[in-house]
Amino acid sequence: MFKKFAPSTDIAGHTPIKTSVQRSIRANVLSQWKIEPETLEAIWPKKEGLVHVKCREHVSIYTVHGEPLIFQHFDGPFYPTLRLLHKYPFILPMVKVDRGAIRFLLAGAHMMCPGLTSAGGYLPPADAALPAGTPVAIHAEGKEHAVGVGITKLSTEEIRAVNKGVGVETVTYLGDDLWALQTL
Repeated sequence: MFKKFAPSTDIAGHTPIKTSVQRSIRANVLSQWKIEPETLEAIWPKKEGLVHVKCREHVSIYTVHGEPLIFQHFDGPFYPTLRLLHKYPFILPMVKVDRGAIRFLLAGAHMMCPGLTSAGGYLPPADAALPAGTPVAIHAEGKEHAVGVGITKLSTEEIRAVNKGVGVETVTYLGDDLWALQTL
């Protein structure tokens, strides 16, 4: 999504968001990310205005004081930026890929099921299984912080059972153009 993103050509405009829309976004983020309201208040204080940055291909980036915090594609789920995920690593469920998948992830590839189910990979246990369409933090074997954000294409139990094809679609990753973007 942000592989070839240039602010000079890909941003259509900045618009301050009305407080009623901000409340709706806040409620959606709280329900999707399963975080406490106090954590969201630390990330995005209620008194601070949110700015909607409209981008190409129906991507919306939401900023506070010019710092990108969350983004959305069409009317899909809200994703935290990777910088925000590094500050608050618990806001998304975690999956982990093995060492062999790291170079592909850093090139923007989607994560295949074998990279998640191998010895170095990690999927949540069956009692905490994730359904398809869940935003996840993608970690890499041997690394402390998340190296990407993605959305599950299959449920975690289906990933284990099928063990081939794309398991997690990568949305943003370490080193893409959103990562390079400090402020808007």
